[in-house]
Amino acid sequence: MKQIVSLAIIITCAACTSGSYYQSNQSFNQEFETGDLQGALNTLQAKSSDASGKKEFLYDVNNGLVLSMLGRYDESNEYFEKAYLFGEDYRKNYLYEAASYLTNPNFTAYRGEDHEHLMLLYYKALNYVKQNNFEDALVECRRLNIRLQQLSDRYDSDKKYREDAFVHLMMGVIYEAGKDYNNAFIAYRNAYDTYTGSFQHLFNLGPPPQLKIDLLRTAWLSGLIEEFNHYKEEFEMPDFKYEVNNNPELVFFWHNGLSPIKAEWGINFVVNRRDDWLYFRNENMQMVFPFNLRDHNDRDKNNLANIDVFRVAFPKYLERPVFYQNAFLNIDGQEIELEKAEDVNAIAFKCLQERMNLELSKALLRLALKKATEMEIKKQDRTLGSVVGMINALTEHADTRNWQTLPHEIFYCRVPLKTGTNKVTLHVGSPGTPDHGSYDFEYNAREGQTLFHTFTSLESRYPTY
Repeated sequence: MKQIVSLAIIITCAACTSGSYYQSNQSFNQEFETGDLQGALNTLQAKSSDASGKKEFLYDVNNGLVLSMLGRYDESNEYFEKAYLFGEDYRKNYLYEAASYLTNPNFTAYRGEDHEHLMLLYYKALNYVKQNNFEDALVECRRLNIRLQQLSDRYDSDKKYREDAFVHLMMGVIYEAGKDYNNAFIAYRNAYDTYTGSFQHLFNLGPPPQLKIDLLRTAWLSGLIEEFNHYKEEFEMPDFKYEVNNNPELVFFWHNGLSPIKAEWGINFVVNRRDDWLYFRNENMQMVFPFNLRDHNDRDKNNLANIDVFRVAFPKYLERPVFYQNAFLNIDGQEIELEKAEDVNAIAFKCLQERMNLELSKALLRLALKKATEMEIKKQDRTLGSVVGMINALTEHADTRNWQTLPHEIFYCRVPLKTGTNKVTLHVGSPGTPDHGSYDFEYNAREGQTLFHTFTSLESRYPTY
């Protein structure tokens, strides 16, 4: 009787976890990607069960992002704050953790990728500066700095995603808008060092030209003349001069395209035993993963030793290539190019790659325990054991959850304004067709004011699933 009940539970779980996360949210994704933001929000909030379940983090960040795009910044930040606090809570439901080893990792709560926790604070800070609330925006800057320190402490290799240049740049922009030039200079310098270091190496993304000007300007405004002269020489800008003024300006962010989605793929492994070790091998991919049997009892050792070949499911990213490649702003006949500052797509791929060994080891342990259970049941009831084996195959799924409403990449630029009314036109395009479309904006600026604006291009080219 107990076996039948357990079997029913496993079958139910298998049915609940089939399909990718993207596919299971098809209505929301379609509405969001076509620009029906209110419809997307309604669909999202209709699934209120996700607000406190295993998808709580994704429910909150998706609500936060859509509300931000709708201009409902206070509501947006309420959701982002929930997501932030969720990330601060490292308690786990060990019942679900144990169940994930018997079925699949979708039993556990999704806790977010490293870059996703940084991006939610970026959006939160952006919401504040759009409301000219620089005090609260600076609180998010400090939180971002703590997150970056945690990321740096976790990894000690320059080959790891352990710091984010764009986050430093954003912190500098906010500090400068709040007239804290010294901290702005430090943030810009950290951004420049990261762009020329790990970002250039990992993502082929160097410092935007605008950042160099920002760095020189804040060095001068901070009275750091030695540093000012040093960077003028390093940037090969010997004639650069900065004249102090109180003119207003616009910081414009372009969120282009959509971040990758997670899908599932499988690897076939051949298993060999040597002493108290099992070796899972895939010769084509040159993968070998050892599994220590010493921590298992004799019965489990014998069951595990009978494993020959099996398939393991893992998550993978599918890129959604951008539709537009470049953009510029036109103000009073002056063209200002938007410069790429963050490659969210590349960072997502890197984050998953860095923890692939952990994903592989957890998946192999999960499959080993499944097989051991299956073989033990077969000894008692061959038919039931075969059914369990079939269910094991059905429940072998990867975790395909991720924050899929993020942009593919982020561009930015600074636009000099005049006091009063300013008309600015955004042009988006691609190589060979430089102007796919144009969008007009009007800004009323006060003397010395820094205005912030974001524009999102949701168009993208979809991958083959």
